[in-house]
Amino acid sequence: MMVNDPSVVAEVAAVFARYEAALVANDLAVLDELFLDSELTIRYGIAENLYGSAAIREFRRLRPLAGPGRHLVQTVITSYGSDTAVVSTLFHNDSAPGKVGRQMQTWIRMPDGWRVAAAHVSVIDD
Repeated sequence: MMVNDPSVVAEVAAVFARYEAALVANDLAVLDELFLDSELTIRYGIAENLYGSAAIREFRRLRPLAGPGRHLVQTVITSYGSDTAVVSTLFHNDSAPGKVGRQMQTWIRMPDGWRVAAAHVSVIDD
């Protein structure tokens, strides 16, 4: 198995950038598209544990906006073979000084493109 195939890392970087733009813009259609539509998809958040894509979609419709004050730092993309990658990043938000967010996503290549199968978001003191 090849780890960090440059072409796979580039593909995931592009789709992750699309995801991040959709998150900041609250583009629910793109966010829904990029999460695997499955009962097996999991998202652990700051104050919620979501099991299945239906629960994740419902949460998104009710959540506060990430907004343009969100800034990523130390983003690391690691691919494993040609169909799996993990994206880990830290984020700061202008609305939460002194805090740092941590975000990890497991991306898998499906027939219709790269999708998030598992995600974790947490916030700690900076």
